[in-house]
Amino acid sequence: QVQLVESGGGLVQAGGSLRLSCAASGSIFGINTMGWYRQAPGKQRELVADITSGGSTRYADSVKGRFTISRDNAKNTVYLQMNSLKPEDTAVYYCNADRKVAGVPYFYWGQGTQVTVSS
Repeated sequence: QVQLVESGGGLVQAGGSLRLSCAASGSIFGINTMGWYRQAPGKQRELVADITSGGSTRYADSVKGRFTISRDNAKNTVYLQMNSLKPEDTAVYYCNADRKVAGVPYFYWGQGTQVTVSS
């Protein structure tokens, strides 16, 4: 099992910044992609950004140029730097990780951290 613990959420005014962190522990060998998803009330969970163990990244169009994902493989931690926040970024943000065991993919989720952007 892999445990993911998020931190860094909170309340911020529009235009402000927050940095989310997600630390992985447990059976971390073989973790490949780590990323962030978000879910706003009444909406489906959506990808915000993710990063592979090799450093390849992808972003949702809505956050490109404002958010930056990074990863410290030595600390098994992924970060999401969020700048120029908008009220529409308000959501619960979930950390996600995947790994393969004997060729079988497994997916893990954190408990979520609330990000609220006031106008």
